[in-house]
Amino acid sequence: MSSTARTAAAAPECGGPKTSWPEVVGLSVEEAKKVILKDKPDADIVVLPVGSIVTADYRPDRVRIFVDTVAEAPHVG
Repeated sequence: MSSTARTAAAAPECGGPKTSWPEVVGLSVEEAKKVILKDKPDADIVVLPVGSIVTADYRPDRVRIFVDTVAEAPHVG
């Protein structure tokens, strides 16, 4: 089942649980986790770099957050 089909099948307006959080785009990881956990307290949140290879298995408790921003200047040491 595609992610679009899962979202449509379980959309909150249809009475199903929330499956997507577009409102957290642009927030820090910690802020995003708080919002997601408020809606889905049992979420197993996994933070990954954008482009990461992930498994194709579907786990209803897993929420993946993909990030791509460098927060500080990299340095040797």
